Amino acid sequence: MFEWFYNLFLPTPTPDITQSLITIMLAIGGGVLLGRLKIGEVSLGVAAVMFMGLLLGHFGYRIQPDLLVFIRDFGLILFVYGIGIQVGPAFFSSMKQEGLKLNILSVSTVLLSGVVAFILFKLTNMNPENVVGIMTGAVTNTPGLGAAKTTLHEIQANFPDRTFSDPAIAYAITYPLGVLGIISMIYLSKIVFKVDSEMEMRKFRMLRIKSEVPLLAKKCRITNDNFIDKSVYQVLKELGVEILVTRLKRSGKEHVTSPTLDTHFQKNDVVMIFGKEDEVDKFIQNAGRESSDLFIETTGEIRVKNLFVTNPKAVHKKLVELDLYNKYELKVTRVFRSGQEILARPSLELFYGDKLRVVGSQEAIEEVEKIIGNSEKKLLQPDFLSLFGGLLVGVLIGSIPIFIPSMPVPIKLGFATGPLLAALIISRYGGIGAVHSYINSGAILFMKELGISLFFVSVGVHAGEGFYDNFIKYDGWLMMFYGMFIFLIPLLFMIIIAKYFMKLNFLQLTGLISGTYTDSAALAFSTSFLKSDIPIQTYATVYPLATIIRILVAQFLVLLLV
Repeated sequence: MFEWFYNLFLPTPTPDITQSLITIMLAIGGGVLLGRLKIGEVSLGVAAVMFMGLLLGHFGYRIQPDLLVFIRDFGLILFVYGIGIQVGPAFFSSMKQEGLKLNILSVSTVLLSGVVAFILFKLTNMNPENVVGIMTGAVTNTPGLGAAKTTLHEIQANFPDRTFSDPAIAYAITYPLGVLGIISMIYLSKIVFKVDSEMEMRKFRMLRIKSEVPLLAKKCRITNDNFIDKSVYQVLKELGVEILVTRLKRSGKEHVTSPTLDTHFQKNDVVMIFGKEDEVDKFIQNAGRESSDLFIETTGEIRVKNLFVTNPKAVHKKLVELDLYNKYELKVTRVFRSGQEILARPSLELFYGDKLRVVGSQEAIEEVEKIIGNSEKKLLQPDFLSLFGGLLVGVLIGSIPIFIPSMPVPIKLGFATGPLLAALIISRYGGIGAVHSYINSGAILFMKELGISLFFVSVGVHAGEGFYDNFIKYDGWLMMFYGMFIFLIPLLFMIIIAKYFMKLNFLQLTGLISGTYTDSAALAFSTSFLKSDIPIQTYATVYPLATIIRILVAQFLVLLLV
C-alpha cells in the first residue's frame, strides 16, 4: 500500500526525476535544520547542507547525473552573481580609500595559499585533484572548487583517455577544518591581542571621523556685498564649491522657497546649504556668517521627500539632463545607492533603484515624481529580464576561452568567475542596456542562499557516494593535516602584516580574514562574537577580488599539475 512512499524516500542507485528532487529537498531541509544548531556561538549555517548531502550520499541516495550537473552549475551561478551585485558598489568605492591596501594584502594571502599547495604537491605523493580539493576546502572557497571541477571536465573533454578523481572528496574532508580553524584563529587572536570590542569600536569610529568628510546642512546669512544681486550659479562658480542651496528666506519675511540656480541673492538673505563640511564652511566664511534663524527650518510650503528612480526614461540620465535644478522649485540634496550616501551633483548619473532625497514645494515634487517614477511597488517586483540578462552576460564572460602558451587547454573563467565579474561591472555602471543592477535585498539573499544550497547538495551527495571509503583510501586525517598548512601559514602571515605593519583595527581584521577566506560562517561568528557590523564592511571590500583570485589560483594549479 505504501510502496510508492518507500520508492520516493528510500535510497536507490538509479533515481528518476521525482526521487532526485526528493533527495535535493531532504538535503536542503535537513541541512538548514542542522545549520541552525549552535555550539557556543558557532553554527555551520548553510554549509551544513553539504554535510547533510554527504550523509545522504553515504547511505545510498543519488541524484540523476544530468540534474546533478545542472543544479551544481546553476546554483554556483546564482550564488556568485548575488554576491557581486550585493558588494559591487562598496567594492569599487573602497578602492579609493584604504580598500586598495586591504585588497593587496588579501590577494597576497590568497597567492601564498596557492604556493603552499604547490609545495605540498612537490613534497608529497598526492594527485593534483586532491591537492586542489584540499586547498579549496581548507580555505573554504566553494567557487574555487567549482572552477577546478570545470577545468578538469574541459581537460577530460579534450583528452578522453585521461581520468581524474573528484576534488570534491578532499574538499569535503578539509572544509570543516577550514571553517572551524578560521573561527578558532579569530577567537584566539582576540585573547592574544587582549582586544576590548568596545574600545576597538571607538577607535574605528574616531578613525572614520578623521578620514571621511561628512555631508551636512548649515544656515548662512548673506552679508557680503560682493554676492548681492548675483545668482546662485555665479556665487558657487566663483567660490569653486560643490554645495546645494536648498532653502532661501528673504530678510524680514517668513516665506521659504527652494531657489533655482538663477535665483539672485539679496542683502541679509538666509539660506540653507548642504554639502561636504569643508565646502559648506568655505561658503559661509566668504558669503557672510552662520545664521540662527529658525523660520527657514519650518516646513511651510517646503516638503522633504524620498523618491525612487523607477522610470526607465530617467535611468542613466544625469541630474542636469533632467533639468531638475531650474525647471522646478525643488532640490535633490542627496542620492542613496546600495547603502551609500552621495551628494547630488548635477553631473551625477542616476541608476535604477536609486533613492533621491528632494526638498521643494508639493507641486514641484509631484511633477518630478512623474519624471523619476517613484514606484516602490515596482521595486518589489522581480525584474527577470535584468536578472537573467545579467546571468547570461556572466555565462558568456565565463565561457570565453583564454589561450595561454604551454597550457594543455585554454583557460576559461567559468561559471564561478564570469557571473561575479558581470555582477561587479553591472553594479558599477548601473546596468548594461536593458539589464540594470537593482535587486532588492530580500531577493539577493534568497538568490544567494538558494544558489549555494543547490551547489552544496550536488557536491555533498556526489562526494558522499564513496566518502567513507575515500577517507580511508586517501587517508583523510593526512589530508586534514596538509590542509592545516594551507590555511594556517597564509593566515598567520596576514594577521602579522595587518596587525603590526598596517595597524589595522581588530574589527576590520576579522572582516579581512572572513573575506579573504570567503568564509560566511566566520563572518557571522565575528559579528556575533564582537557584537559589531564593522567586519561586514571589510568583508565586502576584499571578498570579490579574493574570490576571483582564488578561482584563478585553483584553475592554474589544475592546469600546472595535471
